[in-house]
Amino acid sequence: MNLLLVALTFIAAGGFGAFVTQTTPKLSNGFGLGGAITGSALGLLSAILFLTSPLPVESVRLPWSVPYGSFYIELDALSAFFLLPIFLLTGLSAVYGARYLWEPKNEKRLGSHWLFFCLLAVSMVMVAVSRNAILFLVAWEVMALSSFFLVTMDDEKESVQQAGWTYLVSTHLGTMVLFFFFILIGHKSGSLDFDHFAIAESNLYPHANLLFSLALIGFGSKAGMIPLHIWLPEAHPAAPSHVSALMSGVMIKTGIYGILRTLTWLGHPPVGWALTMIIIGSVSGVIGVLMALSQRDLKRVLAYSSVENIGIIFLGIGIGILGQATGTPAMTILGYGGALWHILNHSIFKGLLFFGAGSVLHGAKTLDLEQTGGLLKRMPWTGIPFLIGAVAISGLPPLNGFISEFMIFLGAFHGIQMLDALGAIPAILTIIALASIGGLSVACFTRTFGTLFLGHPRSSQASQAHEVKQAMRLPMVILATLCVVIGLSAPLTLVVVKPVLVSFTNDISTTGYLKLLSHVQPLLLRMLIITLLFAVIFATIYGLRKYFLSRKVASDSVTWDCGYVQPTSRMQYTASSFAQPITNLTSGVTRLQVHCKKPEGLFPTDGSFESESPDGIKEGFWSPVFKSTEWFLLRFRWIQMGSIHLYILYIAITLSALLIWKLR
Repeated sequence: MNLLLVALTFIAAGGFGAFVTQTTPKLSNGFGLGGAITGSALGLLSAILFLTSPLPVESVRLPWSVPYGSFYIELDALSAFFLLPIFLLTGLSAVYGARYLWEPKNEKRLGSHWLFFCLLAVSMVMVAVSRNAILFLVAWEVMALSSFFLVTMDDEKESVQQAGWTYLVSTHLGTMVLFFFFILIGHKSGSLDFDHFAIAESNLYPHANLLFSLALIGFGSKAGMIPLHIWLPEAHPAAPSHVSALMSGVMIKTGIYGILRTLTWLGHPPVGWALTMIIIGSVSGVIGVLMALSQRDLKRVLAYSSVENIGIIFLGIGIGILGQATGTPAMTILGYGGALWHILNHSIFKGLLFFGAGSVLHGAKTLDLEQTGGLLKRMPWTGIPFLIGAVAISGLPPLNGFISEFMIFLGAFHGIQMLDALGAIPAILTIIALASIGGLSVACFTRTFGTLFLGHPRSSQASQAHEVKQAMRLPMVILATLCVVIGLSAPLTLVVVKPVLVSFTNDISTTGYLKLLSHVQPLLLRMLIITLLFAVIFATIYGLRKYFLSRKVASDSVTWDCGYVQPTSRMQYTASSFAQPITNLTSGVTRLQVHCKKPEGLFPTDGSFESESPDGIKEGFWSPVFKSTEWFLLRFRWIQMGSIHLYILYIAITLSALLIWKLR
């Protein structure tokens, strides 16, 4: 705990030091980068030491003048596990961002950027370790506001302003629900300290369904579950790439943390909660990847992919809850274990992919998939790590994304074997959803990587692309290495998450855990050996081919070209044409809109074809809601007259009313 507090001090000091010295950009950059790296390293060390050592739960409780509040923080296994991706991504994002932002147009913004960047990191850590509802909500609000200012860093653009306000409204709607959640749970338990929530389980149980629903909505809006996801595809394209990596890789996981923490307070869960999580996870996963498959902007692809991966995490939690509800420990272990590993794995490969997107923007000056192509030859240090991230996020062996999805699959198959026909329905739905998500994800990232890095350049920006500086390559290489290392250490996965699982569920015995390990570890080991065998065969064939071709003289020859002697880059597949068979088939979900001008006459001069897939949930539901709310609130604009005296009068009237109510 002491090491963690020192880490937070370094990060906060770095942010404020950067802000104070913002008139000297190099010094400001140094303060922000140094504080973030040092604090992240110390914080990561504290989390690893806690998880790998038999340390007791450590807490700090100090008196606080805030009503009903106290500075009560605690480090347990669940909190320590979430600190791993927080500190890992914070440190690497700082390294990447320091070089990414080092441009003349950003010099005046560096101080404020580092202040809000470090505040975001500190607030995420405080969310994970807070044990008082008031302190938790304060940290939650600081997290929302600091990320808002990071998203709107380039606020001269109208699209960035709109994205920022969409995010701010969405996150505060979720916060409003959390207020009701904590008011209700605090009233029933008699305290706003988290340790009282678990003790008052019998008082909370009659209201457990309502509390679970409020937590799911409040925390789910931050996680980006459908239909509360609308801020994700708006905020990520607007934010700097390293901020997108931190928000998508880590910040949305605080919503998952909130849901898992809530489950520790509400007692034995019913099957209905598992079914709810699995349905939301299935819808979020499938719709998220379909929307990702139909986007042209690389960051929007990655944003919708985050919705998909939140769906996978929900599926894992659903299987874990189902195991608890039906008394099936193996399902509990595999479901929760798969969800936890996917939280960490997604942080790694999504951070890597957003870093890759930032490098593409930096080197090729565009994120439009239809304007890229052929970047692998020009940007190999970006392309190869991006390929590793694409394979990992597709859930293919032997990389880390495969492990977590495979564990959830195993948990669902175990449920089909152990439960009756009615109880097995959620497990069957999980298998169908995961299989669909996996196949569509492979198609999505085959399209994304192929369009970006293979073929010929489709624009002058792509043909003149250049590799990024070493400071931006290093974080990508580190994360790509972690994707491989975690994937190759698959048999150890359940061992690593054991202390975390034990910390928030009492349904796991040591004997049952060891028995499950004896079955799962050999299976994971066999899968790993088979995958490596295929890799060796492929490498051997590639080596032999290269050896034999090296003895032959290479020559160019004209192939059959349909009458075009000199084909252009326009004759290769575009991102939209690659995905068209799937987007046409699922047009009811993706709301595919086609704008086509057909060639006319014997000698046509022009023709065009363009397709797009707007977010149906946003356009059909949230946009009308936002517009109606805006219209209603504008009716009260007369209250804001611009007079400081009038505002003081408002405050005086409010304080008088509260005083009268208190003394009545």
